[in-house]
Amino acid sequence: MAEIKKRKSSFLFLPEMRFFWLFFVFVLFSLVAGFFYLSESWVFFDLAILLILGVIIILVYSFRSARVNLAVKVEKTQLSNIITDLYDAVIAYDPNFKVLIFNKAAEKIFNVSAADIIGEYFTPEKAKDRRFSFLCQILFPSLAPLVVRRSEDVTGLQVSDFSFEDPRYDLRVATSKIIDSEGNLLGFVKVIRDRTRELGILRSKSEFIEIAAHQLRTPLTGMLWGWETLSKEDLSKEQMEIAKSGLAATKIAIENVSDLLDVAKIEEGKFDYQFEEIDLISFISEVFEGFIDLARQTNIKLFFQKPKEKEIKVAADKHKLSIVLSNLITNAIKYNVENGQVTVALTKLNNQPFAQIIIKDTGIGIPAKDAQRLFTKFFRAENAVKSVTEGIGLGLYITKNIVKAHGGEIWVESEVNRGSTFYITLPTDRSLIPSKTAQIMEEY
Repeated sequence: MAEIKKRKSSFLFLPEMRFFWLFFVFVLFSLVAGFFYLSESWVFFDLAILLILGVIIILVYSFRSARVNLAVKVEKTQLSNIITDLYDAVIAYDPNFKVLIFNKAAEKIFNVSAADIIGEYFTPEKAKDRRFSFLCQILFPSLAPLVVRRSEDVTGLQVSDFSFEDPRYDLRVATSKIIDSEGNLLGFVKVIRDRTRELGILRSKSEFIEIAAHQLRTPLTGMLWGWETLSKEDLSKEQMEIAKSGLAATKIAIENVSDLLDVAKIEEGKFDYQFEEIDLISFISEVFEGFIDLARQTNIKLFFQKPKEKEIKVAADKHKLSIVLSNLITNAIKYNVENGQVTVALTKLNNQPFAQIIIKDTGIGIPAKDAQRLFTKFFRAENAVKSVTEGIGLGLYITKNIVKAHGGEIWVESEVNRGSTFYITLPTDRSLIPSKTAQIMEEY
């Protein structure tokens, strides 16, 4: 009722009504003036003229109002048709959870007709009704078995991923508030994208890669054993070169297969982590020591800049974190220039619960156009491919996923022919490490 009164009140003061009020005042003034200064016949004549003009004004205004109303109805119909035919499901409801819009895509996902939904008030109790159970889990996320929040910006847009097992559904839900010009909350709109088939294909691809990689690993391991045994025999110089070449090629093949298996595990949520408290200074020192011989063989100078603190404690999976450092230090040596250098530095960020690892090289650098794609699957910068032909572009993708699973961030600053600097942050507060659920959903 309050809304109706508000509409009526605003109607009386629309800009189009100003002329009506002016005419009303003019009529009143003419009648008063005529009563005192004109004869009776002239008063009636004047009144008749004013009435005719009034009728004309009312007709014109009515025509204009009808035209505006028609335009509004057409626009509303067009908007309704667009929403109805959208590929994504759209559900709109007021603050009391009364459903106002429920399009065809929503009918398909939730297996219920709009006629049974529109105008209905929903509460968590309604989830007990099997017809509305699925829908209630979307309207009230606390009822859903698995929800991962993706983002929420200052405008109130919230994006979350919902996952259901029986039946299998993967939905991405964007929820936005409906607010009028005065800041009053009118309701909410949920736009729901069904990603079940999309993620099913991704899982199938990951399963295929995992099976293929496992099948390749067995014969490659046998080949590695064969080449290692052969290289220990008393061979001629030419035969020894062949044996060493075969051994090196087999090691590269096994590394590539291992990377493929790791990617498949990441995408399947099977890349499990065993977190424990470690001292980051001593841990990096151990990894660093393992690269001294490689750096010496390639004429690269290797430095480790320790922090002023005696120890920096973090929760980490030692094996997974060693993969991160090994990938980055290996790349820094591999893509360096002759007589170049690699510096590994560790610092504790001031007034922040994070430690930062910096790996800086004097190598070939990364072109600006390639920097943004550097952490994606199967990508290698053009100059990197020319410099080192081996590699399938999975190392940095795996590295980024491990860092994110530790609650950290990774980024790079680089200049072609001047070197690259990789930055890693790791939380010193264990509560900042995402849950296993969030890790699994990260790449979907």
